[in-house]
Amino acid sequence: MKIDQILRSIVSVRAAIPDDAFTAPVLGTLREGSGVVIRENGLVLTIGYLITEAEEVWLTTSEGRVLPGHALAYDQETGFGLVQALGRLGLPALEFGDAARAMPGDAVIVADGAGQFVEARIVAKQEFAGYWEYLLEEGIFTAPAHPSWGGAALTNAQGELLGIGSLRLEMAERDGPTDVNMAVPISLLPPILDDLLTRGAATRLPRPWLGVFSAEDDGKVVVVSVADGGPAAQAGLRKGDVIADVGAEEVNGLADFYRKLWDCGAAGTEIPLRIVRKGRDAWLRLKSADRSSFLKKPQLQ
Repeated sequence: MKIDQILRSIVSVRAAIPDDAFTAPVLGTLREGSGVVIRENGLVLTIGYLITEAEEVWLTTSEGRVLPGHALAYDQETGFGLVQALGRLGLPALEFGDAARAMPGDAVIVADGAGQFVEARIVAKQEFAGYWEYLLEEGIFTAPAHPSWGGAALTNAQGELLGIGSLRLEMAERDGPTDVNMAVPISLLPPILDDLLTRGAATRLPRPWLGVFSAEDDGKVVVVSVADGGPAAQAGLRKGDVIADVGAEEVNGLADFYRKLWDCGAAGTEIPLRIVRKGRDAWLRLKSADRSSFLKKPQLQ
């Protein structure tokens, strides 16, 4: 498939967020990135942080046409976001590829809504734990990195969609550190797509959320900050605390912390944490929450 055919199905996404939105202090109030047309009725798939709590969404085609959009859904677990164009986009939908069959070494294309693209290769498929209580069992990592990665399309050589750009990271390589992009694999979307379209959310119990931003340091989970008003802040968790145990189970790294946290039950469950603060042990009991309950809901324009 020619690159021009791929680029036709990618749009620029611009979202305006209220100043008092929960995510505004971290993600800002003006967010820009890309999205991919996945249905010819103007349904656009993007990365969810671009449209979380958006009061306005605007889509720009490769030809420069600008249309309003409606933020339909943001799935916290995968990171995907959906936007419906409020008008006729008239653009072809990209077909889904088989992300499970994509392997390190495969040639891929990372392309954004501004028409920029990078011919890259998959350098890894591996677990990724994000500091914001996010865990991807198998992200797709590509290099060289695209400079405008948020919501960008990751396609195979045939132009089939393999994933949606989420992050730019630094990965250790034999010749030294290199910049890479991480994409969320498209295989995570079909099982939840109908629910996102009809309910605005996947049909699953929301995971317990603490509102803690953490980093891993030699296997230890260290609190970097806490979300204002979130369960961690209310319980007195502080920057520099080390999260040592969840309940009776020892924590071994960030991904393990999340798995043990989510194994405790659904949102609203009380979470006992053993922490180490300035060399001393302490126990905190946190009443977990549903993260989405802190977010402004999209309003139809």
